[in-house]
Amino acid sequence: MPTPHNAAQLGDIAQTVLMPGDPLRAKFVAETFLDDPVLFNSVRGMLGYTGTYQGKRVSVMGSGMGMPSIGIYSYELYTQYEVENIIRIGSCGGYLETLKIFDVFLVNDAYSTSSYAKFADGYEGEIIAADPGLTGRLRDSAARQDIPILEGRAHSSDVFYSTITGPGGAPFWEAVHRDKGCDVVEMESFGLFHNAKMTGRKAACVLTISDTFHGHVETTADERERSFTQMMQVALGIL
Repeated sequence: MPTPHNAAQLGDIAQTVLMPGDPLRAKFVAETFLDDPVLFNSVRGMLGYTGTYQGKRVSVMGSGMGMPSIGIYSYELYTQYEVENIIRIGSCGGYLETLKIFDVFLVNDAYSTSSYAKFADGYEGEIIAADPGLTGRLRDSAARQDIPILEGRAHSSDVFYSTITGPGGAPFWEAVHRDKGCDVVEMESFGLFHNAKMTGRKAACVLTISDTFHGHVETTADERERSFTQMMQVALGIL
């Protein structure tokens, strides 16, 4: 039955869901890649569609920004709609100097100082891994399609704008990169991975570099909505 945040009925949503932060990116994926997409949700503008890709049933739904938002939607998908796999297809900032905009990045695990997991079920750790099997399927999908990917750890931050500095007045992100081994920054994967862990389901994350911390190069809003197609193809390729 519908939830306060999702109008879908049980059975409207496939067992595998691709989840971008931007609901308009979900609309783009549905209209560009899926056959016969059907809108199952538009509550609060959080668009969700189910269709087929190369004959395989799949859904795509926005998550909104931040762990509280993806936490609500992913938890309901896992517990109310019998979803087995959620793959976040998001954007991120690159901490590594070698990362360029539009590079595809596969997240092996996520570091965060967020209290999300602690108050969800008492988890005190700072690092949560993606499902290794699902991550391996994404790696294989990229290889089959000759799409180059980079892999590593994501920093899942609760804040987008911060004035905090590290030792000697250096930007805080430099310390996170150096001390915690984080290569990129985003705001959702830690919460998603925790919900999968808590519910006994699977989650993975593949990202596109939307901006860089070295040189401060960034993509436009339209590019973030419509141009991250290689990441989308990698995620769809696991089907």
